[in-house]
Amino acid sequence: MQDLSPALTPRHVLSLQKNILSVKQDSSLLFASIADKKGPEGKRAKTEAPGEALAKVENSSLQKTSASKDCGENLSRYWLMKSEPESRLEKGVDVKFSIEDLKAQPEQTACWDGVRNYQARNFLRAMKLEEAAFFYHSNCREPGIAGLMKIVKEAYPDHTQFEKNSPHYDPSSKEDNPKWSMVDVQFVRMMKRFIPLAELRTHHQAHRATGGPLKNMALFTRQRLSVQPLTREEFDFILSLEEEEPT
Repeated sequence: MQDLSPALTPRHVLSLQKNILSVKQDSSLLFASIADKKGPEGKRAKTEAPGEALAKVENSSLQKTSASKDCGENLSRYWLMKSEPESRLEKGVDVKFSIEDLKAQPEQTACWDGVRNYQARNFLRAMKLEEAAFFYHSNCREPGIAGLMKIVKEAYPDHTQFEKNSPHYDPSSKEDNPKWSMVDVQFVRMMKRFIPLAELRTHHQAHRATGGPLKNMALFTRQRLSVQPLTREEFDFILSLEEEEPT
């Protein structure tokens, strides 16, 4: 059979040698680039696909958010809970409940029912056993902090949402999926002196300027909530007021 392959001339050989040299140079650059991507101790760092990188960022953000929530929860292990100490009829039922009424209960313990605000309900659900709370007299001649109590039973369904004769009855709530919760509280002690709202407001206004403990107190920033979280600093400062003369 006749060989039809073209003969290699010196010119062809020179061109081929140049091409081989170019390939070697490209290979050297490629290996140098790989070496630059090596991590500590010469271990190669993994090159992530865009989806993997995004997933890592999102996961990191979720972890940070979760950590922030945990920190917030750790700061809110003290509470202020409002109740009306003076008689007031609602749908024919007296809703009065003072700290004296709590103290008079069997074992000085009662359920904290009738909360019908979602944020306040969520605070009830966040409460843990033995956490401290101020008993706050509201909607009365002189509102303020009357005493201390503690949580002795964590959140469970509020029975008054199902009682048609109760002023807190909610026909939209179902027993298999109750909307409202309550906790049980127990009397601890009366305050050494009653801490009136007016005194707390004076400190709040001063602390807004100076950065003091009551600068962001929910009693003034979320006034309508009947259940409010307190920071440790707020709780301790209010306790310290017991030892001082009224301002």
